[in-house]
Amino acid sequence: MESVVLVIHLFLALAIIGLVLLQRSEGGGLGIGGGGGGLGGVASAKSMDNLLTKGTSFCAASFFCTSLILGILAGQSTSKDQNILDSLDVPAISESLDETSEIPAVPITE
Repeated sequence: MESVVLVIHLFLALAIIGLVLLQRSEGGGLGIGGGGGGLGGVASAKSMDNLLTKGTSFCAASFFCTSLILGILAGQSTSKDQNILDSLDVPAISESLDETSEIPAVPITE
């Protein structure tokens, strides 16, 4: 389930990138989808802008929803009783520190 939502999330991210790059910006920018005729007279520039804007907002809302779903799924997959610090083997670490804490005596010559 989580991998399916993750793939959908990835496709939505790529779609948002593509739709944003196709839109005509205020300062010119890439504006690939702009142009006078807009798809050779099939659609006007205004209707093409509306379509790209609505598509971007739909993809953005879907991206937000999949982000929430992925967060919920990630929270359910981990044990609530466990902590990262609980998984550490602290006695083994302290024992290894005790064994290596001996500092060899070095004679000081003046």
